[in-house]
Amino acid sequence: MSGAPAPSGAGRARQRWYGLMGAGGLAFGSLGDRRPFGNDVLAHPLVVFFALAAAALLILRVALARPVPEVIAERDLLIGCVAGAAAFLAANWVAASVLATR
Repeated sequence: MSGAPAPSGAGRARQRWYGLMGAGGLAFGSLGDRRPFGNDVLAHPLVVFFALAAAALLILRVALARPVPEVIAERDLLIGCVAGAAAFLAANWVAASVLATR
């Protein structure tokens, strides 16, 4: 057995937030070069990704009937957004540069 304590409810929510933002950033970044939602600025995959993240936070707010910062701290929300954007850019670079040469 490891000596690490089990994560609390807030710790689990933070871990899920980080994981989902990273996975979402990778998924939308791999689509970014193809522009599947159209060529409009608001249809850019990064904008759609953050719009879906905002919608998920609104759904979380309504479902729990509590402000989101009580569940996931504001700092963790920001770190998750930055991690999601970094994952988007990394996946977009891989899709555009590395996989396009094959």
